[in-house]
Amino acid sequence: MFLKKNISKIKLTNQALDFQRYVRIYRWNPHRQQKPWFNVYPISIKTCGPMVLDALFQIKNIQDPSISFRRSCREGICGSCSMNINGTNSLACLKSLYQEGKFITIYPLPHMYVIKDLIVDLTNFYSQYKLIKPWLVNDLLPDKEQLQSKKDRLELDGLYECILCACCSTGCPSYWWNQDTYLGPAILLQAYRWIADSRDKSTSYRLNFLNHKIRLFRCHTIMNCSRTCPKNLNPGKAIANIKQEILHK
Repeated sequence: MFLKKNISKIKLTNQALDFQRYVRIYRWNPHRQQKPWFNVYPISIKTCGPMVLDALFQIKNIQDPSISFRRSCREGICGSCSMNINGTNSLACLKSLYQEGKFITIYPLPHMYVIKDLIVDLTNFYSQYKLIKPWLVNDLLPDKEQLQSKKDRLELDGLYECILCACCSTGCPSYWWNQDTYLGPAILLQAYRWIADSRDKSTSYRLNFLNHKIRLFRCHTIMNCSRTCPKNLNPGKAIANIKQEILHK
């Protein structure tokens, strides 16, 4: 009888431990005269939502209001909550607490200037996006409807869904060391989105701009970008298509 009670207690203890998670978060504050550090926060998935972002909300609301991270839609649409979770760049709102294991380590996006904690400076990233002129260029009047066939529209699938979360670019070694010149997979994917659009009349200009030994051809087809994309897109394929377009123009 005594043995059965002890076994029951052990089972209950193990069940309680199964609901426990430990979130280890990279911390850095520019207003403190100290090096970056880590804080570990215990989380019970019984009282927390199912995603890593829910754990971050619980930590900020209950345990440590000083922690900083970006977030907005919570549905994998805005790209705000991009970060490195257990070694993989992803969106915290799409990462399951149940699948990430008992210990979850969170860093900011790698090889980017850190503003505070999990927030990185994306100024250069968005400046590069502006360089590719991410809008339709043609001679039609702005108020005139621009028709497109179903076949031409299908060419944009796998391109327009990019949410500019920067997970792919910050997972690319070429981008780590050449951010000043190499556009990176996210921006090149977006560039091809406009090249592939049948309504755009600036293809020649776009290809001439991209035909550069570092701006485009610094890509060495490592394919980290396609492996890490939280939207399951293929930036590596888009970059290869741009190279083919330049070769055959």
